[in-house]
Amino acid sequence: MESEQLFNRSGYYRNGYNSITSASSDEELLDGTGVVMDFHTSEDDNLLDGDTTSPGSNYVMSNGGGVLSSTNHLLDFLEEPIPGVGTYDDFHTIDWVREKCKDRERHRKINAKKKESAWEFTKSLYDAWSGWLVVTLTGLASGALAGLIDISADWLNDIKEGVCLNAMWFNHEQCCWGSNETTFAERDKCPQWKSWAGLILGQEEGPGSYIMNYFMYIYWALSFALLAVLLVKVFAPYACGSGIPEIKTILSGFIIRGYLGKWTLLIKTVTLVLAVASGLSLGKEGPLVHVACCCGNIFSYLFPKYSKNEAKKREVLAAFVLRSINPFGNSRLVLFYVEYHTPWYLFELIPFILLGVFGGLWGAFFIKANIAWCRRRKSTRFGKYPVLEVIFVAAITAVVAFPNPYTRQNTSELIKELFTDCGPLESSQLCQYRSQMNGSKAFVDASPNKSAGPGVYTAMWQLCLALVFKIIMTIFTFGLKVPAGLFIPSMAIGAIAGRIVGIAVEQLAYYHHDWLVFREWCEVGTDCITPGLYAMVGAAACLGGVTRMTVSLVVIVFELTGGLEYIVPLMAAVMTSKWVGDAFGREGIYESHIRLNGYPFLDAKSEFTHTTLAREVMRPQRSDPPLAVLTQDDLTVEELQVIINETSYNGFPVIVSKESQRLVGFTLRRDITIAIENARRKQEGILLTSRVYFTQHAPTLPADSPRPLKLRSILDMSPFTVTDHTPMEIVVDIFRKLGLRQCLVTHNGRLLGIITKKDILRHMAQLTNQDPDNIMFN
Repeated sequence: MESEQLFNRSGYYRNGYNSITSASSDEELLDGTGVVMDFHTSEDDNLLDGDTTSPGSNYVMSNGGGVLSSTNHLLDFLEEPIPGVGTYDDFHTIDWVREKCKDRERHRKINAKKKESAWEFTKSLYDAWSGWLVVTLTGLASGALAGLIDISADWLNDIKEGVCLNAMWFNHEQCCWGSNETTFAERDKCPQWKSWAGLILGQEEGPGSYIMNYFMYIYWALSFALLAVLLVKVFAPYACGSGIPEIKTILSGFIIRGYLGKWTLLIKTVTLVLAVASGLSLGKEGPLVHVACCCGNIFSYLFPKYSKNEAKKREVLAAFVLRSINPFGNSRLVLFYVEYHTPWYLFELIPFILLGVFGGLWGAFFIKANIAWCRRRKSTRFGKYPVLEVIFVAAITAVVAFPNPYTRQNTSELIKELFTDCGPLESSQLCQYRSQMNGSKAFVDASPNKSAGPGVYTAMWQLCLALVFKIIMTIFTFGLKVPAGLFIPSMAIGAIAGRIVGIAVEQLAYYHHDWLVFREWCEVGTDCITPGLYAMVGAAACLGGVTRMTVSLVVIVFELTGGLEYIVPLMAAVMTSKWVGDAFGREGIYESHIRLNGYPFLDAKSEFTHTTLAREVMRPQRSDPPLAVLTQDDLTVEELQVIINETSYNGFPVIVSKESQRLVGFTLRRDITIAIENARRKQEGILLTSRVYFTQHAPTLPADSPRPLKLRSILDMSPFTVTDHTPMEIVVDIFRKLGLRQCLVTHNGRLLGIITKKDILRHMAQLTNQDPDNIMFN
């Protein structure tokens, strides 16, 4: 047939017209790898709604009828809906313009009907309040799950070391709360809590007990890790990782079916508890964002306002409230509440900035090392055995972590201890300072700004070892096939480094209080240095180096610690961290993983500073085969089906004729298929030889011709277009701000080609000397 097309490896189709065709140049199958990557091949071509006008620049036009015809088209579409038309397949990108227009039309209908009856007025009130209801339900569910995860993880983490005889559901701290045998110095020791050596061997001390406790610690760690990875692999593969790269991509309009579903929520909740309890160098804050988004997505299906509109549904994600749930067991909405008793001084900005430099260097090193390891995991056989990888990493983590008390304990508890200011109620060895009484007798107390005692020196070298351990293991842990967050490990690394620096500055001020920098404000015997503050600043710096956040990160630290009065030290460290990290690369860890996975995501923070034009990026280029188009009234059903069956494109532009190349509109492949199937079921006389037309009126046909098929209702009459001389800087801004999937390129009204989101991403990769195929199709 004249419309049959040949498929070539580049994903283009050559037809017999030698004309410029369009709309779906990017919807090709991966070849050479044996894997079909749908989510890379279908994000580009979509039906753009007609109720959108030109942005107003000299370069952008709205073809095919303007606002009035577009609105009429939309009303016709809504009055005579075809089941399935207007929905999206898995791994497709939504059309923001169309979804917003659908919501406006729905809202107009509700307002028009609410005066008809009390029932319609009640429905309008329900629609208006549905946003508040879904956010409230999301907040309650997310807060409850966060509290459940936190409590369960603490309990399982303590199970690795022992069990509470009175009540097995109590963790170590809760078990000893009501005991009368505890002392102030050893408040965590009580007869009710038994270590595994005490239960199995009958003795708490000695080499044999240490080995038994060591063995049981490794056993439980491996058991938790194995169960977590098996649950993820068998029941919910989407439950692995932090979920933030995928959430950012979903919020940009990409559809990943099941990623925010009920099964993913259940498995993510359970396996997050197991992964944290296993002792792996990971956190739960990132995965909690995924959990909250799952809750928001599930509850949105209860309300038609959100369930039938993908754009409105994304307004719900990630909104959750914790205050009414009190997940952290205190009266404050903070995880690491701090209360320092001394102000900070101007001289301390120097070590704070140095901590920012460390955070930036750590962030840049971590991103490059982790991405390199994840890329190697994808390209080697090692990545085909995720269960063995998790077990291997968990075993190394447990073996190395047990001898060091700062790596053995829960990471959140470690950060809390490092943040804490030393006082008379603190029994940590970080607070064991020497004090002189009567000039001779020395004893160890918990007062700061004294000579460091043996406990402090022991803690210092243990913290140094813990720092090296955390840095190495976090690189290999983030990206495993278990739920894994990065906030807590990054904060722990920064807190360790900050506490070390803080103690060093404190001892420097104690022994050299007569130096000029200390003499003016640090008197002998006064509390002028707060090591816990250095830990908090270091934690923020390292987290900023990894995520490249600035103001929002400072707000997060405020929410986690309550330390509002330390905004200047935090901002100094965070900004320094970002500047140092940006010197090695502007992408944060989540953006790097988005690029590694090839998700169709245009980062709003990245700048496009090149001087290329639309014609240099559009497809087809001179050496490319022509693209495929549909004519408005001279194709038969059979010819249309041949084009559909022999191509993998997701949409097609419709033109007046092959000779004129004048653009009429754009239509989706999915909508065409559904419309043809629906017509065959419900309309008599639709044959393979029936003429297909996208115009308002049927073309003139011979008397013996079969009944024609009208497909105007699935045609977008005003697809976004740009001229071939439009600067790509403007095109990129249009894609970012309007959420487009593609725009058509014209010259004097004639169709030349198409630019898709994937074309832009590929072009940006080429301009930065990166291999676009490796980025987009790995």
